[in-house]
Amino acid sequence: MTILIFIVVLVVLILVHEFGHFVVAKLAGMRVDEFGIGYPPKVWGKKFGETEYTFNALPFGGFVKIYGEDIEVGRPMSERSFSAKPKIVQAAVLFAGIFMNLAFAWLLISVTLTMGVPRALTAEEALRAPDAVITVAQVLPGSPAATAGLVPGDALLAIEGSGGRFEGASIDSFTAFVAEQEKGSELSLSVRNQEGVTRATTITPMAGIVASDPERAALGVGLATVGTVQVSWWQAPIDGFVLTWELTKATAVALYYFFAGLFTFTADLSQVAGPIGIAGAVGSASDNGLGALLTITALISINLALINLLPIPALDGGRLLFVGIEALTRRPLNPSIVNAVNTVGFALLILLMLVVTASDIFKIL
Repeated sequence: MTILIFIVVLVVLILVHEFGHFVVAKLAGMRVDEFGIGYPPKVWGKKFGETEYTFNALPFGGFVKIYGEDIEVGRPMSERSFSAKPKIVQAAVLFAGIFMNLAFAWLLISVTLTMGVPRALTAEEALRAPDAVITVAQVLPGSPAATAGLVPGDALLAIEGSGGRFEGASIDSFTAFVAEQEKGSELSLSVRNQEGVTRATTITPMAGIVASDPERAALGVGLATVGTVQVSWWQAPIDGFVLTWELTKATAVALYYFFAGLFTFTADLSQVAGPIGIAGAVGSASDNGLGALLTITALISINLALINLLPIPALDGGRLLFVGIEALTRRPLNPSIVNAVNTVGFALLILLMLVVTASDIFKIL
């Protein structure tokens, strides 16, 4: 079932991407020869107008075949070909797929907000969430929290010390309670992990962790209040846009450091998931309900958009780069060179996918 759900998610995301290319190409007056679901060999096809719509045997995505998109040496192009259109129009067609993935992520996130799914809450939202709980978002290496075995995702249900007992979802009140305890005193924590198992542990706050207040005793954790709050249908698109923007920025930063690490041989593959890892994440999310599945699908859609935006040959970003070069030089690039560079870029992408997939397998083993 996990594999089936993963294939459905993958096909939907790629079709959304290709639909963006398809619509803008049609609006620009380009001739679209084929819109395919899955990859050849073809199982079934039906022509409507000048475009053939096909179902294909390999169910791992889809494609759009635009006339003149791949230039052939010595072959004249008609005015309805991709290559004959102005550069700004070509760029719009290439960028449309990226835009559609981001728009689709925004739609999914907006829907999940109306459904009400566990997420980080503001102080005002925490007051309205019956299940609001303080959750560990980050653990500082070598800190008391790390020594106590706290990990991101742990929920801090209660804390007890010489100054009494604290239960609640206010991060400010929690940190104030910790700081007010006797210096060097041990605290008892009630912790619930992501599997729902509750345990008790002890922890001793330590000074010198908070740079802005080195005298204050702290645990060495970054905290967030997590809970479930439904958002009204009219507010959800607004909050969804903000959340999509924040997730897109965070994803872009993570991708920047990963690809920068590839060139310096310092990339951490343990923080990256390939097809196997993504399939597992989708399966786990589906076990937690529709809201979790829509959320992970939105995250994958954002990743797909940003990866396609990278200026790598064989990706939309690489093709946008070629269009930009042609616009600046005011002459077309040699098709043979473009095809060769795209082939090399595609080979490097396949190699990277194999390396990441191998990393996924090693994680499982």
